[in-house]
Amino acid sequence: MTSSRPYLIRAVYEWITDNGLTPYLLVSANVQGAELPLQYIQDGKIVLNVGSSAIRNLQMGNDWIELDTRFSGTPMHVRVPSHAVLAIYAKENGQGMVFNEEPGGNPPEPSPPKPTHKRPGLKLVK
Repeated sequence: MTSSRPYLIRAVYEWITDNGLTPYLLVSANVQGAELPLQYIQDGKIVLNVGSSAIRNLQMGNDWIELDTRFSGTPMHVRVPSHAVLAIYAKENGQGMVFNEEPGGNPPEPSPPKPTHKRPGLKLVK
């Protein structure tokens, strides 16, 4: 089956805008093919205001999200793979949806091995 992420992004975007709020996208900037302003990336992520007053020519397809916007007055075309979207939420109240990593995205960092205990971790306290 295809990913449900692009469908959910579009649905939550519509829900946020129908309620008169401002939709923001949290995007992983470390995904191949993403066209983003490098100077605004922090910790490998960027937050994009995708409200109608901040952008033009929004296209939310199944594979890509594209829009025209301005950063510090400089016009820019932004292009992001749908699987790079980590969350979509309303600026005003934080309500929205967070997504897990999917195949095709950046692999998660390996977690450190868990220590093995020879004895139970609980102690009897009197």
